[in-house]
Amino acid sequence: MTTVLPEEVRAVQARADLLHSAAEVDAAYDRLAAAITERLHDANPVVLVVLNGGVVPAGQLLPRLAFPLQMGYLHATRYRGDTRGGTLHWVVKPRPEVAGRTVLVLDDIFDEGYTLEAIVRELHAMGAREVLSAVLVDKVHARKVPGFSVDFVGLQVPDRYVFGCGMDYHEYLRNLPGVYAVGAGD
Repeated sequence: MTTVLPEEVRAVQARADLLHSAAEVDAAYDRLAAAITERLHDANPVVLVVLNGGVVPAGQLLPRLAFPLQMGYLHATRYRGDTRGGTLHWVVKPRPEVAGRTVLVLDDIFDEGYTLEAIVRELHAMGAREVLSAVLVDKVHARKVPGFSVDFVGLQVPDRYVFGCGMDYHEYLRNLPGVYAVGAGD
């Protein structure tokens, strides 16, 4: 992993392009909450937050869901310190139990989708009755995993390196309230 100094992070943030303001992100959370509520208000779902990126979107979205639900988390990776993904590895398996339940998986971004698709497949294998997915951001490009789509999407972004709202720049800047793209030269 590359070590990045805080000064470098500040410089990248200063040069970044704002793609979606905090107000636009807030409106996207409202739209997501309305769509999820319409679909799941009577489902008694388990909502699983994908660590680490899904923490910020979950913190903003969950208070907007005014219906009974259980919340948990999971931490899975396909990378295990590598730059290319392999098979899914559970760092922390889903909690609470998903067998026989409707499950909503919350994450920050739908980029290529291989990890999210593997998580959904594994939750089905664990006996979930139904598995839905929600992301704040969908990155628009043609490299998506074939045959997989996300059920609830807040915003779309171009095919650029993005950060803020749970998405990171070298593990920094997840806490920003807007969605930014790395500027030219970064």
